[in-house]
Amino acid sequence: MSLSAYQKYMRLCEKYWNNHSFIYGLGIVYFEFRCFKWSIKLFQELLYLNPYFICANEAHLRLGLMLKVNGDFRSALKHLQLALADASRSTFSDLQVKFQIAHLYEVQNKHKAAKESYEFILNDKNISLDLKADIYRQLGWMYHCVECLGEKKERESNALRFLQKSIEADPKCGQSLYLLGRCYAGVNKVHDAFLAYRNSVEKSEGNADTWCSIGVLYQQQNQPTDALQAYICAVQLDKEHRSAWTNLGILYESCGQLRDAYACYLNAVKQISNQKINIAREGSKPILFTSSTNGLTKGILQRVKFLETQLNQAPLPSITSKRRQLCSIEEAWNLPISLEINSRQQQNVQMQHRQYGKNSSVQGPPPPYPHGSQNNPTPAKRAKDDTEMSEINLSEQREINTPQLTQQNQRVFNVQKEKFGPQLTTSYRQPLNDSMSSLGTSVTHGGDVTSVKKNTFCSEVLSTKIIKEESTDLERSFSSNDQVSLDQSLNACNQNILTELVEDHNESSAHNDDSKTPINYESLTQINDYSQNMQKTKIEYDQDPDASPTFNIQMESKQLWSAVQLLPVHEPPISYTVLLRSAPPPAPPDCPPQKLSREQLLPPTPSVHLENKKNAFSPQLQEFCLKHPIAVVRGLAGALKLDLGLFSTKTLVEANPDHSVEVRTQVNQSPDENWDISQAKRVWACISHRSHTTIAKYAQYQASSFQDSLKDEGDKGSAGSQVMSDSDSKDSVSNSNINLKRKKPKNGSKMLRFGTNVDLSDERKWKPQLSELQKLPAFARVISAANMLSHVGHVILGMNTVQLYMKVPGSRTPGHQENNNFCSININIGPGDCEWFAVPDSYWGGIHNLCEKNNISYLHGSWWPVLEDLYKENIPVYRFIQKPGDLVWVNAGCVHWVQSVGWCNNIAWNVGPLTARQYSLAIERYEWNKLQSFKSIVPMVHLSWNLARNIKVSDVKLFELIKMCLCQSLKNVFHIQEYVKSKGVEIRFNGRGKNEASHYCGQCEVEVFNVLFIREQEKRHVVHCLPCVLKLSPSLQGIVCLEEYRLSELEHVYDSFTLYRTQGLGQSH
Repeated sequence: MSLSAYQKYMRLCEKYWNNHSFIYGLGIVYFEFRCFKWSIKLFQELLYLNPYFICANEAHLRLGLMLKVNGDFRSALKHLQLALADASRSTFSDLQVKFQIAHLYEVQNKHKAAKESYEFILNDKNISLDLKADIYRQLGWMYHCVECLGEKKERESNALRFLQKSIEADPKCGQSLYLLGRCYAGVNKVHDAFLAYRNSVEKSEGNADTWCSIGVLYQQQNQPTDALQAYICAVQLDKEHRSAWTNLGILYESCGQLRDAYACYLNAVKQISNQKINIAREGSKPILFTSSTNGLTKGILQRVKFLETQLNQAPLPSITSKRRQLCSIEEAWNLPISLEINSRQQQNVQMQHRQYGKNSSVQGPPPPYPHGSQNNPTPAKRAKDDTEMSEINLSEQREINTPQLTQQNQRVFNVQKEKFGPQLTTSYRQPLNDSMSSLGTSVTHGGDVTSVKKNTFCSEVLSTKIIKEESTDLERSFSSNDQVSLDQSLNACNQNILTELVEDHNESSAHNDDSKTPINYESLTQINDYSQNMQKTKIEYDQDPDASPTFNIQMESKQLWSAVQLLPVHEPPISYTVLLRSAPPPAPPDCPPQKLSREQLLPPTPSVHLENKKNAFSPQLQEFCLKHPIAVVRGLAGALKLDLGLFSTKTLVEANPDHSVEVRTQVNQSPDENWDISQAKRVWACISHRSHTTIAKYAQYQASSFQDSLKDEGDKGSAGSQVMSDSDSKDSVSNSNINLKRKKPKNGSKMLRFGTNVDLSDERKWKPQLSELQKLPAFARVISAANMLSHVGHVILGMNTVQLYMKVPGSRTPGHQENNNFCSININIGPGDCEWFAVPDSYWGGIHNLCEKNNISYLHGSWWPVLEDLYKENIPVYRFIQKPGDLVWVNAGCVHWVQSVGWCNNIAWNVGPLTARQYSLAIERYEWNKLQSFKSIVPMVHLSWNLARNIKVSDVKLFELIKMCLCQSLKNVFHIQEYVKSKGVEIRFNGRGKNEASHYCGQCEVEVFNVLFIREQEKRHVVHCLPCVLKLSPSLQGIVCLEEYRLSELEHVYDSFTLYRTQGLGQSH
């Protein structure tokens, strides 16, 4: 009902974005339905439109939790920190938010930071028993899994101690008991492990992981029948439990029942393939599918092939055949214990279906054998509400979970997309996730099988060594990625938020950070009604913007001032944007509708060949570049007699051997392919790990890889790049290129290291190199009066300075648009080539949608598009080779990705031609970055004021765009200063130093122009924007307000910036 009401309102209201309470309410509903994509979008729009919204801290909290689920850890941390900084009342206490932040460190493998954060929370005297139990459980499992926390014996002792403390704090928690059993099993205390598992089953019978671990212990004790029964319980509770299927296969194979083993292995392989949605991101390691996991997958696949051969050659069973040691899967499915669990499970599902008016489903038979019947009814545990929700994407729909279905519905959601899995309970509890712990189960499960009898058909492929290798990595995965159940956190939000906003808090609850208990709510509409009552004046202003004073670029500064006086200056500006106030929130554009032919999807790349210097300086060259999304200027170095040798590796080493180089460790693949780690599936995620070295050390690697290639070519007749590491999880640069054994992985992938972001901005170090670039035509120079970025007034590394890239074959720059959509220049120094892929800017929305579909952040993620995916979505791709001496012009907004074909260096920087198109695209991205909580490293407001001071604009459209930015920013400065004065805070003039960098908020990272806020008592002064400083101090007490420019100066610049009239008409680009 709530959803349909909200969506009906959206259909009927043309400018729904002016009703901020509506956006928040719909965001809550989508959050309830687990439609995280839509909920994130709405909360982002809300905070963009009104950062002062009464429930802004709740929006930040939910964004932090959902983004953590989606793997966007950097954004998640930012939102959780903003929620923590907000002094207003919240669903979560400060300690609970700190706990989420600590877990965020843990899922990023920042174990020491996580440990320190957990211990810091434990030292707080106001910590509740529930939260204490959660933290002890986290610490216990970390000590069990993470090697860097000490010696193994000491770690196991600490793990047992912390888990026992967790149980003391919360004796009813089955999860802690389960993990305690895992730890006991790890130190071979079988009896204690059995006791812990038994107690865990009593507390949470529906935990498939516990039953799987029980099966492992029985298998260790040579009790195959009991092990079989436990494994069957596990797969009945969770049909997708790959660990249980794998171990069940091992069990059957060890007893000579190949047909049953074959069926189990097939189920295990199926679940592994379903879970392999690669979520690797630049700057963060992929955690789940490590090399050992891939080894196990391949081992199972080999077993499947082997058993297929054996079964095809085996004679038909006869009456005199040897009696089976174990019953078949069909028979095991109906064993007493599992039948009882099945019955209880189905009763819960039927009860839930009656609650929602659904017909109960019939429990299906055990999974069919391969090539058998295809009639495989969905098991009862997969009770999924398949009713269509109007106007929402069903692929984003998630079933409505309730406590009765807590355990049964653990794995309904996509494993990777929601790594912490659904596990709703009625309170903020159990950060460790039952549904995902299976990732760490197979694993010890398989790893602990040391005494399994193997018959003559068993090979070494599934030896205990292989299983143990997987155990280590997946246990770490469980500890880092899957310990905190998002749904525990989400449920707390859902249960608390509505009543906390409707009812007053008792004074006593304010004294205990963690004393909040969930309260049931009746209707989601209560929150919307309450928010509207709380914000009556504000909402009226939102819904009828025409009733408020209008602002336009024809107004002089005094008129702007007068109009601001009519605004409610006792309230902060509701929204601040350099776009029109009535405009909708920025969003990726739809792709052009026209259908392209196959030839149009592969357009020829615009290119021009220069023969002499005159060609290079002709205005036609600049016009040619500005006319196309991307262009190649061939022969530029020869025409201008550029000395490219100044940028060669040899010269760089001679000039500054110890200069820093950022290194990206990547998988070496062909340019038009991008495979997952197992080499089984094409994916978008581009794996890249960051480290640092020096020019001299990277030059040594670059040279040695070339020598290796020559040697391979001589030995085998084929060139190849050097294997730098056996594992892509190694971040540090070492001398491994000297000591490594040249062993090529079986899957054919090699690792390489790409030297990137070498800063050449220091004129004292790189004077010859920078002087040589002055030979370029003005539109392509690093510094030029016609280059917007030259008017910023300070250095922006890599944009208005030169950066160098040092490459070996296969080095990749993943897909991206340039910062704030500025144009870029890239020159290949050689000696090798580079291959480029590019998409016109009008199609970037389509690529953004494909990134979302592949669970990758368009802005934060590292992605390499699958070309066929682009062609299917009607997105054209330019593809071309950049040879030494060629200049590639990337026009504003063009999406591109690059891979080196040979050994080469490249230099690159950004430029901003003074055109309306460039400025418009830069402003649009500036605003979209704010909505996405992504820092714009080009301060567009500061730049716009400098442009108004420094240049005369004859282009009507460019003038209007710049003037609009000045108008909106000046209005905002007026309004903020009036608001600050109304609070009784003095505004002090601070001024700006020469070449002083623009200021950004230390919390939300938005640009702060002219009016800066700092805390008086801070040792290190951090600039804040008004929304963030109001979260710290709603009354602005203890806050210092500084002014960079006097109002008279800004008014003079604003009034003086007029359209420059030339003899001809102003032209628009």
